[in-house]
Amino acid sequence: MTRTKRFVIAGGGRVGKQTAENLAEQGHEVLLIESDDERVEALSDAYIGPVIHGDATRPSILKQADLAEADAIAALTDEPGANLAICMEAQQYAPSIRTIARAETGTDQEYGEVVDATLLPEYLGGDHAADILTGEDIRTLVYPIADLDIIEVSVAPSAPVAGRRLDEIALPSGSLLISTADRTGLAGADTVLEPDERYILAVETDVVDEVLDLMRG
Repeated sequence: MTRTKRFVIAGGGRVGKQTAENLAEQGHEVLLIESDDERVEALSDAYIGPVIHGDATRPSILKQADLAEADAIAALTDEPGANLAICMEAQQYAPSIRTIARAETGTDQEYGEVVDATLLPEYLGGDHAADILTGEDIRTLVYPIADLDIIEVSVAPSAPVAGRRLDEIALPSGSLLISTADRTGLAGADTVLEPDERYILAVETDVVDEVLDLMRG
């Protein structure tokens, strides 16, 4: 089972709210910070997690989030400059916290000295932000479609399936290995699951943990 983590989301707009919902659906704890009155009311009504009403760039507000107890913070407001400032300030209070900032331009490496990860415009979705925040070696490609997830995950060298052919592996009922991450061809019975290679799978929600145990050990 994936360890329950605690996340702080600064910015409760579309991206922030969707990110928080995705993390909560994965069983994680989420705290949101939002300054807009209407958004605060909508977030409170959604019962995703506790909501702090205030400006996350203000130290007095950010300190209320108890960052030392959080695994990561995502600054997902509409202001890129504010997002970077929030992440930098968060690291002052909790040096080990993982940070992600929503940006408008550039590359995901441009702000590498300031934040751990950058959410660029082409990836402005809560699913992608949630994957970055959890820090897992897994990427959700479609999230969610009813009770089915399409995931991309790396095979750990020590995993039970590493180095074995697909027809030698008993994948759980409700899961299907589709292809390698480069999508050069569909997986077949003779496909060997190479260590450190990434694969795409279709997995029913109730067997995701079981599949990840096989792929990651």
